[in-house]
Amino acid sequence: MSEQVLNILKLCLLALIYLFLLRVVRAVWAEISLPQAGHPSGRRARRGGATVAPVPASPPRGRRARGAPTELVTVEPAEHAGRRFPLGDEITVGRAAGCQVTVDDTYVSQLHARVFTRDGQLFVEDLGSTNGTYLNRVKVSGPMVMQKGDRLQVGNTVLEVR
Repeated sequence: MSEQVLNILKLCLLALIYLFLLRVVRAVWAEISLPQAGHPSGRRARRGGATVAPVPASPPRGRRARGAPTELVTVEPAEHAGRRFPLGDEITVGRAAGCQVTVDDTYVSQLHARVFTRDGQLFVEDLGSTNGTYLNRVKVSGPMVMQKGDRLQVGNTVLEVR
């Protein structure tokens, strides 16, 4: 092989290594980063060029939110319906074995979303997933408040807050 080809291959390999390291740093940052103090839902979503504030989640009609939510329950798909996951100060949702809510769904990222408590309220935040996280069919673009009866969708899996 000529020296030019070897140099090009070296540069390509170096670029791939840097891309890999960037991806690792991004995943670690998503795992350890917290929302800004005092502004857990202060981020705004951009839709069609317009800035829209996140829609506060509300329980579906006919349900009353009594007390604080204590668990996530799988609603869909039917073969996993009824699986219960207790809520703590912070839990992660994804396919990785280290997640507190492990979901066997190819449309779910390894670290897909996190559910956490701040100032007595329950929030959900997407962790840069490929297919997005939805709260009551609204795409989560920053920390959003969750209440009892809300439905959280990651991939094809739907979890209800109870």
